[in-house]
Amino acid sequence: MLARTYGMPYGARLTEQGVCFRLWAPSCKQVGLRLADGQHEQVLAMDARGGGWFELTASQAGAGTRYRFEVNGDLRVPDPASRFNPDDVHGASEVIDPAAFAWQDATWRGRSWEEAVIYELHVGTFSPEGTFTGVAQRLDYLVELGVTAIELMPVADFPGTRNWGYDGVLPYAPDSRYGRPDDLKALVQAAHARGLMVLLDVVYNHFGPEGNYLHVYAKDFFTEHHHTPWGAAINFDGRNSREVREFFIHNAMYWLQEYHFDGLRLDAVHAIIDDSSPHILIELARRVHAGIGRERHVHLILENDANSARYLEQELYVAQWNDDIHHALHVLATGERDGYYMDYADDPVRHLGRCLTEGFAYQGEVSAYREQTVRGETSTNLPLQAFVSFLQSHDQAGNRAFGERITHIGQEDVVRAAVAVYLLAPSIPMLFMGEEFASKSPFQFFCDFGEELRKAVTQGRRREFARFARFNDATMEAAIPDPNAPQTFLISKIDWSSLEEEKHGGWLDYYRKLLKLRRDVLMPRLPGMKGRPAQFEVFAPGGLRVQWQLGDGSTLRLLANFSRESVRADLPGGRIVFASLPDSASSDTAKNTLGPCSVVWALEPLPSASETRTPGSANEQ
Repeated sequence: MLARTYGMPYGARLTEQGVCFRLWAPSCKQVGLRLADGQHEQVLAMDARGGGWFELTASQAGAGTRYRFEVNGDLRVPDPASRFNPDDVHGASEVIDPAAFAWQDATWRGRSWEEAVIYELHVGTFSPEGTFTGVAQRLDYLVELGVTAIELMPVADFPGTRNWGYDGVLPYAPDSRYGRPDDLKALVQAAHARGLMVLLDVVYNHFGPEGNYLHVYAKDFFTEHHHTPWGAAINFDGRNSREVREFFIHNAMYWLQEYHFDGLRLDAVHAIIDDSSPHILIELARRVHAGIGRERHVHLILENDANSARYLEQELYVAQWNDDIHHALHVLATGERDGYYMDYADDPVRHLGRCLTEGFAYQGEVSAYREQTVRGETSTNLPLQAFVSFLQSHDQAGNRAFGERITHIGQEDVVRAAVAVYLLAPSIPMLFMGEEFASKSPFQFFCDFGEELRKAVTQGRRREFARFARFNDATMEAAIPDPNAPQTFLISKIDWSSLEEEKHGGWLDYYRKLLKLRRDVLMPRLPGMKGRPAQFEVFAPGGLRVQWQLGDGSTLRLLANFSRESVRADLPGGRIVFASLPDSASSDTAKNTLGPCSVVWALEPLPSASETRTPGSANEQ
């Protein structure tokens, strides 16, 4: 039996003498440990160890023991480093023996980043069960689709029965609604057995608004010196910040070691403010790569609205979500110009071309949406695999008022063209659950806060859309779904039965063909692309021509027309490996005229003898 245990310097740790409990509570003079034994509870005084630390080894405690800490006299709080909180964030924590799970994936070393095809999913809405086990039951489907990595939206314990996960308050504890810790480990192990990487979304920029007690007994966890959209920032650079930094660094190491995750996606790092050196993002990545990263492939990914390239340049973070390419494709597919889409509405094809060849569309240009401020850093020196491209994500669906997916609001032929572009381009593609069959289900913003927060959250959600013209009308604003209503969550669950319908099955076939082509033809040629040249040209309204030199020296070419009119265009040189063309455009293409909403991919030189088949060379409908 292979056991994986991460030795945290706090929380509850099993020893030969019992369970060692440690808590950092610098705002307290004394702390009690409350142990539950059936209906009986006892309170034990913890020993002060200096520096705000309190510790006690309890011989009467063991795996399964429920416990809480007693601070400020009689306030009972869960362990901030709890491995499991079966009764939600206000309840008692449970002592977990991490060594009890029998791992059987000792030979797993992960996969190289160039092989990544990511599938983002929300555990609670991905399956009817809404559990880790429910996800595991559909892993074979994901393998057949062509996915090589699943990315779980945050699973850290959040308040209530439903949440996106970004309101977590116990960052070491998988939420009990999804299952027990061993259920999550079983999911990771089952994925590895099928060759799938598992990535986890983590939130290090704030805690949720309900169930976070750190401000009571560890006030130095936060600082008024910096502020974020959630209030006082997490203290990464002030007094006592060393312990705060360690809390999050250990959290990253814990998920990677004890749960054997293959990587982490760090949420909204532009809201992590740190004026010290090294920046917390640098220190965290260095620690990961110096430890676990020496043993196997470990991938750290960023979400950063500031388009900062600096963390990617140091090769500590392998990639960053590229919102720019989503926004450009979204404008092309829908024509929307409100909100942040205004920055891409002037020339979406040009923005798309820049994303496909240089990474970011905004590399120091002025953003009108951000009140004429400069956004972004130069990214032309980075490999294109440093950028994660997507047409949908939890944000881009869920942050819409009604949670509409791109196939609900976009022109279908343009969406099909966009899919053929982003899935076969050299950047790393990411799908959002259900995208591959044009899921009927929306993905709305949902939560389950206590009574005090419910009204404020609902009102705040409606105020978010004040900058969108369609919601200036009070009736439309009032129609925005209530995040706290159970139906808002239930309607967001994937409707798998729609796969029985011809339309949705057709979309699934389309995605499968494209991802097979990526695996067979493109993926082997990606390693070594760093520093390779790429160029693009907007040759007509809606017309885009792109060329890349791949890692093996071959040339990949794209010809796309996103307009409603045929355009004059010479076909790209090399072998046509994929063409997505309307039936009416086929004859025009032979005459060097590219029909509306068409995409052609070509590769030069000819592939090796082992690639005798020409996948996708016929029209793909």
